[in-house]
Amino acid sequence: MPRNRLPALALVTLLLCGLLLFCLACAVVGWFVLRPDSGTGAIPLVPLAADSTTLRLAGAEPQTLDPALVEDAVSAEYVVHIFGGLVTLDEALRVVPDVAAGWDISPDGRTYTFFLREDVRFHNGRSVTASDFKYSLERACDPRTGSTVAGTYLGDIVGASEMIAGQADHIVGVQVVDERTLRVTIDAPKAYFLAKLTYSTGFVVDREDVEQADWPAHPNGTGPFRLEDHNDQRIVLVRNEYYHRDGPELQRVVYFLSGGSPVTMYENGELDIVAIGPGDVERVLDPANSLNAELTVVPQLDTQYLGFDVKQAPFDDVKVRQSFALAVDRRKITDVVWKGMRLPAEGIIPPGMPGYERGQSLLEYDPQRARRLITESRYGDVSQFPDVTLSIGGSSVEMDRVTAAIVAMYRENLGLEIEVERSADLLADQPQFFSLGWMADYPDPEDFLDILFHSSSPLNHMNYSNSSVDRLLEQARVEQDPKKRMLLYAEAEETIISDAPWVPLWHSVDYVLTKPYVRGVSYAAAIFPWLCDVYLER
Repeated sequence: MPRNRLPALALVTLLLCGLLLFCLACAVVGWFVLRPDSGTGAIPLVPLAADSTTLRLAGAEPQTLDPALVEDAVSAEYVVHIFGGLVTLDEALRVVPDVAAGWDISPDGRTYTFFLREDVRFHNGRSVTASDFKYSLERACDPRTGSTVAGTYLGDIVGASEMIAGQADHIVGVQVVDERTLRVTIDAPKAYFLAKLTYSTGFVVDREDVEQADWPAHPNGTGPFRLEDHNDQRIVLVRNEYYHRDGPELQRVVYFLSGGSPVTMYENGELDIVAIGPGDVERVLDPANSLNAELTVVPQLDTQYLGFDVKQAPFDDVKVRQSFALAVDRRKITDVVWKGMRLPAEGIIPPGMPGYERGQSLLEYDPQRARRLITESRYGDVSQFPDVTLSIGGSSVEMDRVTAAIVAMYRENLGLEIEVERSADLLADQPQFFSLGWMADYPDPEDFLDILFHSSSPLNHMNYSNSSVDRLLEQARVEQDPKKRMLLYAEAEETIISDAPWVPLWHSVDYVLTKPYVRGVSYAAAIFPWLCDVYLER
């Protein structure tokens, strides 16, 4: 998700850990993600009694429950369970039918005809039609809705860009054939198009519900759960009795937004699943600790990084950017600060991305070469730099240990003092140098390379532009041979790393504790409606 998302716990388990962000979690605008976990001085809650139909999780306050506006993993966790779209992801991150029972693709690969299931209803019992999808897609692209991500995920549809720009009042590429048939035409054959529809901008909403001023308080979706309660202490989802797919068996899911340390609550029997942070990992990894048997390790498809505005000095010089990339010891950060709970980045694409392979690490730690590159740059010496400020998210008064380690590395390896500033809206003022993260919305390299680095992408916050990279990404969009397509992405990634608009830092690994009586859990590297398969054996 554009996670401008605090990358951090991006997926399902991200949200689970998150009563408070662990002080190490790096700033984000938010996709990326909430992670473990320390106590707060929250208002005490009466513990919820354990039963066989209620799952108890640690949660965090979502930025929005409007599918068209989701930009962070926390909101996505709730929205993917309250709403649904034509297609969705399963536990193996495959695109599978949701409201659509199936679809046909035209011989030229541009027209998708979706056949809607007849048994799909909104939470209030009203039947879902093709017209509801047309309304929902056009609402997401309507400038009045205010979605900053509709173009990213729906922009391939013919006419969507015109509507987003305010030049049309409908999307010509979305046609209602009949009550149960929707036809969507895209601008070129693109292998990842169906995967993009699993993002929440493609979810169906109820027009009558949405046109009420307070509709997010009672969203009328088609997902496996409906919202029963949302206050400052907890969010409660209850089973959707009209749900058209298998499950869920759970009658209720309670996300606690306050109440103390999630790990302590788990050990006290007040939570059923929780993600742990560096403060607890060593004792949990101890085989003598009973918690060790309840631990699951889940690699994530995300990347935490430092970004440069390549139009601002001194980062308008590629050799300065390369120097900054070489001066960071990723292994020390992941092993020492994160206690092994992260994987040092070898490039932009996280390991495990389906279909993608990288021949060797594209990144290295070489402080001597980093200093030499500074002398070769047009600045000649760091004393000739303007002030360099690293912008990070969050509101904590104390600099977190990760940021402190990065600042110390630049001081030691480049002789440069870097200022740090915190911002609640990190990208609002076009920062010179910033810390963010990105989590996969769907399992395709396009979700990282094209969305973040194509010169025309609205999520290219670095103002990065390379015509060779654009050409490779555009070729990959329409390449039908999977192997050739992945080779194009590998070449694009190598070029981007050489240009260094990013300093990739690490990829997350979630450490999740699950009570033995919790069954059917599938922890994946992207957000999907995982609660459908969970049940309790008490």
